[in-house]
Amino acid sequence: MAEIEIGIYKSGRRAYGFDDIAIVPSRRTRDPEDVDISWEIDAFRFELPLMAAAMDGVVSPRTAVEIGRLGGLAALNLEGLWTRYEDPVPLFDEIAELDDDKATARMQQMYLEPVKPELVTERIREVKSAGVVSCASLTPQRTADLAPAVLAGELDVLVIQGTVVSAEHVSKTTEPLNLKRFIREFDIPVIVGGCASYQAALHLMRTGAVGVLVGVGPGNACTTRGVLGLGVPQATAIADVAGARMRHLDETGVYVHVIADGGMSRGGDIAKAITCGADAVMLGSPLSSAEEAPCRGFHWGMATFHPTLPRGTRVRTTVRGSLKEILLGPAHENDGRMNLFGALRTSMATCGYQSVKEFQKAEVMVAPALQTEGKALQRSQGVGMGH
Repeated sequence: MAEIEIGIYKSGRRAYGFDDIAIVPSRRTRDPEDVDISWEIDAFRFELPLMAAAMDGVVSPRTAVEIGRLGGLAALNLEGLWTRYEDPVPLFDEIAELDDDKATARMQQMYLEPVKPELVTERIREVKSAGVVSCASLTPQRTADLAPAVLAGELDVLVIQGTVVSAEHVSKTTEPLNLKRFIREFDIPVIVGGCASYQAALHLMRTGAVGVLVGVGPGNACTTRGVLGLGVPQATAIADVAGARMRHLDETGVYVHVIADGGMSRGGDIAKAITCGADAVMLGSPLSSAEEAPCRGFHWGMATFHPTLPRGTRVRTTVRGSLKEILLGPAHENDGRMNLFGALRTSMATCGYQSVKEFQKAEVMVAPALQTEGKALQRSQGVGMGH
């Protein structure tokens, strides 16, 4: 792709987000009932190509079980309130009542409580005892320390996740996690991320991870792009990482799953993520709008409670309906925020594709007018696509 000259010293590629592109219908259509949106990763099969984000406002042991029963996979944050406190429910109630100007400081205090390894094991067992696939997340800095507690809980899938995770972390003060060695020796499939470039993704795939999370800063609660100036718009990031997946497959014969993480609030965003090359999506804020969510319509990122440099904020998402309604319908609103995977199924059917992997081949085009063309009345009245 041709680079654009930013100045005499610096040039850069043009990058695109979901709002910049459109999926082009093909010559064939299908019945939605004939479309298969299931997802398989490692030894596990899911009816929905969905991971729920490892954020305290999104996933509790209870919601992890419910999402599993609905056909998805939910990642529990093993460094969150559920592993720091025996009963964190009063803290969630307090977070929901905090004034905006006091929320971050108070949440930093809450997260000063140490993570308790015995609670890590207990929370994993709570999810497993319900008979669904258990998944949980750690940051690279805590992975080695908490690995024994994870193994004791017999976790099914581990996510090693940070704002940016690299296969070549360099430190003069601490011994960094050797991702390749850890994954090779760990007896559980591992998903790693986030990343947002071809080269970084390729290095992560070479660690032996079964999946790679794509996204640096696109989430509703994330302020990394403002605080640190980092990020790549999601459509371009996913397409670049999907390119790394194909090179890795050619080199090794091993298919590593690409999971789009962040920036998706409507069914159309999920469909676009798939057509850009994603195998599945990780959702945060849309699921925090569920009646079952831990904090009743409030949402915050994993880095919000950083002790010195918060890179997220507590945002209101409002309660829209049950988890089932948000994921599978029926939709009672017309803005694309309900029945997210019914929308994916319909988008695939409208374009004539039967499976998620086939849908990755759909044609897309750059379409700056997609969100505004012919929508003046919706925008002026704040309804439909004018939200």
